[in-house]
Amino acid sequence: MKNSTLSRKLFLRIAPVVVVAIVAIGAFAFDSATREIDNIYDAQMINDANVMWGLLRHRLEDPARQGPHKMGDIDFSMDNQLAFNEDADDYADAHMFRAWVDGHIAVYSSTAFLSDVPPRPVGFSDFSYKGEAWRIYSLRIPDTAIVLEVGQKDTLRATLVANILLNLFFPLLVILPIIAALIWLGINSSLSTIHDLVRQIRTRSPDDLSAIPTGALSRDLLPLGRSINQLLVKLGNSLTLERRFSDLAAHQLRTPQASVKLLLQMLRNADDEAERQQLISSLVESNDRASHLIEQLLRLARVSHHPLRVEKVALYHMTASVLAEFGALINSRNLDVSLEGEEDIEVETDGASVRTIIVNLIDNAVKYSVVGGRVAVVVSSDGDACLLSISDTGPGIAPEERSSVFQRFYRVDTLQTEGSGLGLAIVADIAERLSIKIDMGTPEWGAGLKVYLHIPQNV
Repeated sequence: MKNSTLSRKLFLRIAPVVVVAIVAIGAFAFDSATREIDNIYDAQMINDANVMWGLLRHRLEDPARQGPHKMGDIDFSMDNQLAFNEDADDYADAHMFRAWVDGHIAVYSSTAFLSDVPPRPVGFSDFSYKGEAWRIYSLRIPDTAIVLEVGQKDTLRATLVANILLNLFFPLLVILPIIAALIWLGINSSLSTIHDLVRQIRTRSPDDLSAIPTGALSRDLLPLGRSINQLLVKLGNSLTLERRFSDLAAHQLRTPQASVKLLLQMLRNADDEAERQQLISSLVESNDRASHLIEQLLRLARVSHHPLRVEKVALYHMTASVLAEFGALINSRNLDVSLEGEEDIEVETDGASVRTIIVNLIDNAVKYSVVGGRVAVVVSSDGDACLLSISDTGPGIAPEERSSVFQRFYRVDTLQTEGSGLGLAIVADIAERLSIKIDMGTPEWGAGLKVYLHIPQNV
């Protein structure tokens, strides 16, 4: 069953239902047949008793009768008549008749109970005689001491019901394989659309991400076809972004590599020690830029694949630790850096990802602020979210460019500091995963850039 086809699974689910339905119908038929046969035979017994009374009335009312008489002319055993139909023998022996007058048997059939069996109550009753169950009908003649008894073996009725069911059962044995074959053909016919859909997907080349035709799909399969097409669109967009990223990354890495190669050639041809030291210093700076670019590229690639680890994050203290890491750079640029806000604010989110956002934003604020400038960080609550704002005294970003700076490798022309153009792209990707809203504005002092982060209390 683990690797069985959908057709087989559906068949194995439907077939038992059909079998159970047939069994239920058989049980209902058995109950219905038993009830109807009981009613018919009970009515027949009433009719037999009245017929016997009509035939034996004069004999039973004759005061000159002598002792019980075995019925030979109208005997229920009907030995001579059974030659016409041998199968009727079982039914004939299952009947009996007794006529009582004044508490004594006057007339009886050859199949009747012995006289030690007293008359049964008036109406229908069930009685066991010599290990066999009988159904008895007693007719008391009004204003007389005459009682007529007609009896039938219960096996007569049970045998008739069994024969009827057997006559139905054997055709069912023939019909069941036909039903199973029709179910199997119906399932395969119904699944032909799915098979066509699977074939279309299987035969496609890896580069073919065009939409699958959904016009021929049934109403039940139409959502599946549309979902596959939506997935193909997403895959196409993802592949386009990956190719674009690879092309841009190759282009960006080519520049520092060419710079290092040029510096190495110049170092080889340098004449004096001072020139060599200058070239070595340039090589170190170029290598640092390349390392930073590679680190940013790897960080950007990890953002979409990094599994989220939700935990409680003390936002104020995390921001303080990030600022401490930039202490040397802050001192070298003589910046006035402040951190204010609510120290007990906590959010449930991915701590490592939020820290990456804060690191990139503070790195930009410190790097682009003028020497001797100011960086202000504020942590506060904002309803069901936390608000983190970072203000600097850099050149700022024009309103029309604020949506573009989150694109990969995009750089603002007014920024003179070297950068990879990936910092804000990393911030945007992480923010999208963590449902963090980013806004940009101008600080209260009128120049520079202010970045707002609206961080939800829970991811």
